[in-house]
Amino acid sequence: MARRKRHNHHEEEEHIDETWLIPYSDLLTLLLALFIVLFSMRVEDKAKMDALMESLYKAFNTVSVFDTNSGGQTPSSSSNTMNKVSPQHNPNGNPKQLPNANQNTAVNENEQKLQEFMKKMQAYIDQNQLNAEIQLTQLQEGIQITLKDRIIFDSGSEQLKPNFLPILDNIAKMLQTIDNPIIIEGHTDNQPIHSAKFPSNWELSGARALSVVHYLQTKQINPARLRYVGYGEYKPVYPNDTPAHREANRRVNIIVLRK
Repeated sequence: MARRKRHNHHEEEEHIDETWLIPYSDLLTLLLALFIVLFSMRVEDKAKMDALMESLYKAFNTVSVFDTNSGGQTPSSSSNTMNKVSPQHNPNGNPKQLPNANQNTAVNENEQKLQEFMKKMQAYIDQNQLNAEIQLTQLQEGIQITLKDRIIFDSGSEQLKPNFLPILDNIAKMLQTIDNPIIIEGHTDNQPIHSAKFPSNWELSGARALSVVHYLQTKQINPARLRYVGYGEYKPVYPNDTPAHREANRRVNIIVLRK
């Protein structure tokens, strides 16, 4: 009897335990399920994932749940956002101002015409030996034509000199080739003037600028392009300390503005 018991015990020790196969098969099943889930989340199904995330966003009704680096946008992809909002319109549906190639072309053409005007003006000054009376300056706001008052007006007068009118006629013809706005500036020195017509240099400088404006208007320059200002003695180019400096300060500027 004891011999049989020892024999059974020996047979049980030689039997292989196969219970480990159950958790092993479970692990394989879980891995297979994981691969299936990962496969289902491939790029082709990204739209479904976006739809799911957006529905969750609406359900929670708060942006903070889906806080993003873009400042709390709804959890839709950037490609979907671009499809929803056209790059040419803002979210309110109004047209957005974008760089216009036609506008840039127009600006370039206008600048080219302005430079051609300056070349023609300088050629006219050189040919007629007017460099001592007329000067051209390229400013940030436009082209400035400086006319010394000695060729335009008599002392204390706003009436244009008859021998200056042919010069102003030629300037007007060149101004007709462009359509830029024009400012006429009147300037004087600091010598006081006291007359019934001009109580101060303010009135004199303004009247002189206005005389040029009226004359250009008679030469088919659109009045809408013209405006004038009188600065009196308060914008000198030199200190009023010598006769030469005072003469330089007495001037009229015709400024052709850039568009």
